[in-house]
Amino acid sequence: MASNLAAKLGWNSLVRKQNRSFNVRICTMESDMEFSCETKWKGKELLELVCRTLGLRETWFFGLRYHVKDTVAWLKMDKKVLDQEVPTEEPITLHFLAKFYPENVEEELVQDITQHLFFLQVKKKILEEEIHCPPEASVLLASYAVHAKYGDYNSNVHKPGFLSREELLPKRVINLYQMTAEMWEERIAACYAEHRGRTREEAEMEYLKIAQDLDMYGVNYFSIRNKKGTDLLLGVDALGLHIYEPDNRLTPKCSFPWNEIRNISYSDKEFTIKPLDKKAKVFKFNSPRLRVNKLILQLCVGSHDLFMRRRRVDSLEVQQMKAQAREERARRQVERQLLNQEKQRREEAERMRDELERRLLRLQDEARMANEALLRSEQTADLLAEKAQIAEEEAKLLAQKAAEAEAEMKRIKATAMRGHEERRLMEHKMLEADRMALKMADQSQRRAKEAEQLKQDLLEARQSEHRAKHKLLEITSRVYMYPTPPMDCMLPELSFSKENVSFDFKDTDMKRLSLEIEKEKVEYMEKSKHLQEQLNELKTEIESLKLKERQTPLDVVHDHNAERGTSKHSNLKKLTLQSTKSRVAFFEEL
Repeated sequence: MASNLAAKLGWNSLVRKQNRSFNVRICTMESDMEFSCETKWKGKELLELVCRTLGLRETWFFGLRYHVKDTVAWLKMDKKVLDQEVPTEEPITLHFLAKFYPENVEEELVQDITQHLFFLQVKKKILEEEIHCPPEASVLLASYAVHAKYGDYNSNVHKPGFLSREELLPKRVINLYQMTAEMWEERIAACYAEHRGRTREEAEMEYLKIAQDLDMYGVNYFSIRNKKGTDLLLGVDALGLHIYEPDNRLTPKCSFPWNEIRNISYSDKEFTIKPLDKKAKVFKFNSPRLRVNKLILQLCVGSHDLFMRRRRVDSLEVQQMKAQAREERARRQVERQLLNQEKQRREEAERMRDELERRLLRLQDEARMANEALLRSEQTADLLAEKAQIAEEEAKLLAQKAAEAEAEMKRIKATAMRGHEERRLMEHKMLEADRMALKMADQSQRRAKEAEQLKQDLLEARQSEHRAKHKLLEITSRVYMYPTPPMDCMLPELSFSKENVSFDFKDTDMKRLSLEIEKEKVEYMEKSKHLQEQLNELKTEIESLKLKERQTPLDVVHDHNAERGTSKHSNLKKLTLQSTKSRVAFFEEL
């Protein structure tokens, strides 16, 4: 069967070489790319092609990984692609990933694209629980991930529920507490709101700065055995080699920094590590799988080379990259300041516009109310005029009746001479007529007074109408005194002039440089203290909701380390203070 497989692989390789080209699919953290490659290409040429396509210059951190049976392997740079154990079917699928991790992301990662690729890979490892992350750190990291995606927090846009479809926390953390998705989102959003003013690159860098302090960050684990046959784990990272117990990947039992290792080699299943101290005992362990042994050696050599490279003066290329990065960051800082100033002016103009619109609406309401009052006054004046006219007509009618009564009285007096009875009757009628005349006169006077009063009321109504018209004219003049400025005057277009922006980066003397370094150290300590306080506050908030029966063994180990006050860096510092001889003896006694 093995011979058939070898024959098949040989036939596929022969076919590819005859075609003189082959297709490769490169899977990155964001997208896939396909290339047509020549059969003579080596791994280095393919990696350089991918890096050029991505605009990536820090190539020493990355590699091309592929699957071989039940393990993984990295493409060798000095060997032809088709001469390696890459997949046989085309296009050949390779994964472009970070192979080596920096010791300090803020100092070593220069390009934004490098930082972004590390951010995506570390975030994926945390969510898939390949890197153990405590709950309070998970919430803070999630808030920076949200800021990197959505920008500054805006309560009008980022309303409750906007993170419902986002995968932000490891499932282990979610299952560990009696908290709903809304409660998690509320805590993440509260931290997210505090990051206002940061760019996407700054948020990703803060994410990596927190993640690099996690115990499992950047560590590749492999199963090994010591001379006694005890099952152990070998951890390879940027600082050195670490030995773990199988059920505790957080706290190493012993460590060997790269600066204390002189040589690493393996023969079949046995690894040999020679310390720098020639008097110290050689460190040996067994790894049963040949492919895994090759992978261990490859990672050890690459990590050791980078460790030594960091402690040498930067190459001219790296110095140029760092200088360009500093200039680019300074340029972005100036642009961001100008943008913030322009944004403030725009917001101020919008506030002024809103205030003028409110004043205009208020004046329009006052004018409408004045018009309504004027209309009511006119209607009242018309009614009063009509009543006065009716009163005048009634007074005329009463005067006419009074005149008729007086004529009747004269006629009665003239006929009163007819007989005594007629005179008496006439006197009686005269008395009645007098009473009627007096009554008519009183009514006439009363009607005349009423008509006079109605005339007075009409005069007052017309004066009220005149006052209402005057007030309306005043309001109209006030409206024209506050015109709404046009938007093009208030909202100047965003524009940046490069003529007034210049950058001058000159070397200062050693005294000034030391002061700046000391200042940066103080700022770093203050930021670290603030970050620790923030993590402790988050832990206190959610501690009462923890379900301890759902804790994993790594959670128990992490809590135990936190109670003892130990951390990743304190453990490594403590272990590296031991002599190489004592560490080798301790490893063999495990």
